Amino acid sequence: MSTINKKEIEKFSKMADEWWDTEGKFKPLHKFNPLRINYIKKKVMYHFKIKSKFLPLKNIELLDIGCGGGLLSEPMCRLGAKVTAIDASQKNINVASFHSNQNNLKINYLCSSPEKINLNKKFDVILNMEIVEHVEDLNLFLKKSSLLLKKNGIMFIATINKTLKSYIFAIIGAEYILQWLPIGTHEWDKFVKPEKLIELGKKNSLKLMEIDGVKLDVLKNEWIIAKDNSVNYITQFKKV
Repeated sequence: MSTINKKEIEKFSKMADEWWDTEGKFKPLHKFNPLRINYIKKKVMYHFKIKSKFLPLKNIELLDIGCGGGLLSEPMCRLGAKVTAIDASQKNINVASFHSNQNNLKINYLCSSPEKINLNKKFDVILNMEIVEHVEDLNLFLKKSSLLLKKNGIMFIATINKTLKSYIFAIIGAEYILQWLPIGTHEWDKFVKPEKLIELGKKNSLKLMEIDGVKLDVLKNEWIIAKDNSVNYITQFKKV
């Protein structure tokens, strides 16, 4: 059994050289990144009662699943976390490793998926950001991810809701009209309703702690947290 969708891996492998190009195919993720970093940092500090502003994630064992080129792994490392990052694309891992070495960052990059990873450890924090809509078997993916999380540890999952609005905004708008993303980046059938995510979380010892909508503030040209989760949303689960 596997969570790897080969078609998705091939798609992102072809774009791997552009991960760190802020004006390239991953420009929307670069735009999205400040919100993701701040959200994760705040929630981790609150959950683990961390007071220090200097290296606030120091000694936090963090696993970034579906890390791509390391756009989140590197900031987490800079905040002090001990980062292990995995991706099913060897090309993505090569790009991520090269970039982190250039920046003297110690990140343990591995070409793997949650069901194949061979690590004799569990993590305080797991990131599943913009990945669940690309996996082959979501239940298996969450099950294996949950097994890698310590009890009382937290998992962040960011994805796209399965609504008419998300089809219009995330596919028609972002891919075809605005051309923020290459056509075919997303498949609407793979989008995940929050209710389904919460239900699968419960099955796999994950309790929902928080769910927030995420949207683009057109006037400020930046991503913000919002009540509306009909398109993009981010969740925080706790291992119980």
